[in-house]
Amino acid sequence: MSAPRVLVVDDSAFMRSRIHREITSAGMEVAGEARSGQEGVEMYRSLRPDLVTMDLTMRGDDGLTATRGILAIDPDARVVLFSIVDDPEMVRQALAAGIKAYVHKSRPSDLIEKLKALAGVAA
Repeated sequence: MSAPRVLVVDDSAFMRSRIHREITSAGMEVAGEARSGQEGVEMYRSLRPDLVTMDLTMRGDDGLTATRGILAIDPDARVVLFSIVDDPEMVRQALAAGIKAYVHKSRPSDLIEKLKALAGVAA
């Protein structure tokens, strides 16, 4: 089985770099990196990754809007919200919008665990 391909959507270059390192260190492949929700939707359409990490608060389209756009393209898309926002109501809205999991940015190892679980890869 080939390594799961992950699209990273975050408006922070520092966070994209950090997530990229975590994903590749875990044996997965970064399919692409988007700087905005809109770019994330466009990249999803062209790259068709196995998984997506999605920031919640970004300039332009936020993570919820972008997730809805991705799910309109592919209802089976597996999107993990990776955000510093710790608001239970926002997390509830994200899950209702179709996000598969939420991980706080202070716990990058949990992000890798969630991605592997969603991809069916042994931890």
